Amino acid sequence: MTTKIDPFQLYGTRDTETSPTRLTAGLLTADFKDGNLRTICYDGAEVLRAVSYLVRDRDWGTYAPRIDDLRVDQRENGFSLSYIARCAGPFDTELAIDVRIAAEEGEALIFEAEAHSATGFETNRCGFCVLHPIIGVAGMPVSVEHVDGRREDTHFPDLIEPWQAFKDMRAITHSVSPHVTAECRMEGDTFEMEDQRNWSDASYKTYVRPLALPWPYHIPAGEPVRQRVVLTLGDMRRSTRTPATAALPITLRLGGKSGTMPAIGLAITPEEAEATLVARDRLREIAPQELLFHFDPGAGHGIDALKSFAAIAAGHTGRSTVEIALPCRLPPLAETQQIATLMRDAGFKPDALVISPSVDRQSTPPGSKWPECPPLEEVYAAARATFVDMRLGGGMLSYFTELNRKRVPADMLAFITHCTNPIVHAADDLSVMQTLEALPFITRSVRAIYRDKPYRIGPSTIAMRQNPYGSRTMDNPRGGRIAMANSDPRHNARFGNAFALGYAARILDAGLECLTLSALTGAFGVIAAEGEPSAPGTPRPLFAAVSTLSRLAGRSWQECLSSDPTAVLAFITGTAGLARQLHMVNITPRQQEIGLGEFRLVKHPGDRRLALEAYATASVDLAG
Repeated sequence: MTTKIDPFQLYGTRDTETSPTRLTAGLLTADFKDGNLRTICYDGAEVLRAVSYLVRDRDWGTYAPRIDDLRVDQRENGFSLSYIARCAGPFDTELAIDVRIAAEEGEALIFEAEAHSATGFETNRCGFCVLHPIIGVAGMPVSVEHVDGRREDTHFPDLIEPWQAFKDMRAITHSVSPHVTAECRMEGDTFEMEDQRNWSDASYKTYVRPLALPWPYHIPAGEPVRQRVVLTLGDMRRSTRTPATAALPITLRLGGKSGTMPAIGLAITPEEAEATLVARDRLREIAPQELLFHFDPGAGHGIDALKSFAAIAAGHTGRSTVEIALPCRLPPLAETQQIATLMRDAGFKPDALVISPSVDRQSTPPGSKWPECPPLEEVYAAARATFVDMRLGGGMLSYFTELNRKRVPADMLAFITHCTNPIVHAADDLSVMQTLEALPFITRSVRAIYRDKPYRIGPSTIAMRQNPYGSRTMDNPRGGRIAMANSDPRHNARFGNAFALGYAARILDAGLECLTLSALTGAFGVIAAEGEPSAPGTPRPLFAAVSTLSRLAGRSWQECLSSDPTAVLAFITGTAGLARQLHMVNITPRQQEIGLGEFRLVKHPGDRRLALEAYATASVDLAG
C-alpha cells in the first residue's frame, strides 16, 4: 500500500503540479499538460518526448501563458482539443496563441497554432519545439527532409553535437521500433535541431527560427504567425494490438562495469563563508574530500574573502581548490600575480586551482560573435607561471555546453572540469529528473574529447548559480518550479536528495576525480533555512546523499542494472572487511516495488522484494 506523503516533504513546496490529461487515439497516447503534449507514445513505445508551443523572453526565460477557453473532447477512437494561450510581456505588450490539437485512430496527430498580437511583441523564440528522446535513439538512423525538398539520410548524434545537428528542416523520420516509423513534419517556418544533451536535457530539440537570425526579434502588431506540426506513424505489422500485461516489479541485476567512487566536494562562496564557519561541525560530519572555493574579482571578491577561505581550509582535513573567474581586463600574467599576492597576504594556499576567463561563463550561441578574450594558452601559461606549486585545472565554470563549444588545451592542465544544471530549459519535476538520462552521454563525450585526463564535475545543483544564456538568473521568491531560477524548493526536500544520489549513479562510469553536488550553507547547501521541510539549522534531506557519497569516496563500485532506469537507479559499493552495499534511489513520485533477483540482504535474507517510497533512497548490506 502506498502511503500518502505531504507534497511539502517531497518538493519543498505545497504547490503541486497539475496532473496531465491522458489522450488516446487507438495505439497513440499523449499527456496534455500546460498547453503542450508530453510523452507521446505508440503501442507503449515513446515516439516523441514532447511537442510544445513556447514563447521565450529576451533572457531566454520561458513564459508560462494563461490558458483560456480550454475544450477537450476525448472520443472512443480519437480526441480533439483547443485553447487560447495568453502571454503578458513587458511594457503592457501581449501575445495570444490560438491552438488546436487533434488525432484519430490510424491517422496523423496534428498540432497547429496561430499567434497574434494587438500590441506587437518582443521574443527570442515563438513557436513549436519538438523533442525526440535520447535512449534508444542516439546514434540511430534518421531521415531529414530540408525546406528545399532535399532528403538527407543520416544518424542522430551519438556523441553530443556542439552546434546544430540539422538545419533548414521541414520533416524528420525515425524508427520507433523495427516495424514502426514516425515522421514529424513542421510547417510555417524553417526549423533546426540542437542536441539538448549539451545542457543535460534528455532530448534532441527541433525548434523554430534559426539561431543565425537576430534575437530578440519583434512580432508586428496585427500580423498572425501560423505554424503546424504533423506526426504520422507508419505501422507495418499485420496485427497492431499488443496484449496487455500485468505490472511487474522493477528488477535489479549485476552489471559488468566497475570502478572507484569519486571524491566529494562542497562549494563555498565568499557570501556563504561566514555561515560555513558557523556550521563547521556539520562540515566535519560530512567530511568531504574537497572544498571548492569560488573567487571572482569582477564581483568584488578581494582579500577578505580569501582570509575567510583560509580560516575554513585550516579546519578542513581534506583538499581544497579555488576556482578563479579571471577578469581579463589586464594581461593574464598581471592579474594572476595580483591574485597570488592577495592569496599570500591572506594565508590561503589551496592544493589546486581552476582558472577560466570570466567572459567564458557566457554562452556564445550559433551565429554570435565570440567575446574578446585572451587565448586560453596565455591564461593557462600565466597561471602555471604564477601558481607553481598547485595543480592547474581548466574547462568551464559554466556548463558542458560551453566546454563542448570551446575546447580547451588540455595538455596544459592537470584536470578538466565543468558543471551541469537541470533547469536551463524546463523546470517541471519530470524534465528535471529526466536530465539524469543525459549525464552518461555528457561524460562519454568529455572522455571522447579529453581521453583519460582527470575529470571533475561541479558544482551541479538543481538551482542555477549563474546564467550563461541571459543577463541574470531568475529570482524565485514564491518558491515555484521556475527555469533558470537561483533557488529551487526541491533542493530542500526529498526530491533534491533523490536527484543527487541519482546523479552520482549516472556518472560513475566516467571515472571522476571529484563530484560536487552542493554547498554547505545557503540556497545551494545542505542546511535548512526558515520555511523548509526540515527545521532551520538542521540538515536538509540532501545532507544524507552528500554524506553517504562522501563516506563511499575511494571505495570500489560495481554496476547494478535496473529493468526501469526511468524509475529506479542503483549501484553497489564494497571495501575490504565490510559487507557490500546496494544503494538504490526512486526518482519518481510513486512508490516502486523492487525485485532483488540474485541479491540477498544481510538483515532479511529471505526478503525477495522491497518497496521504495516516492523519491526515497536506501542503502542495504548484501550477503556474500
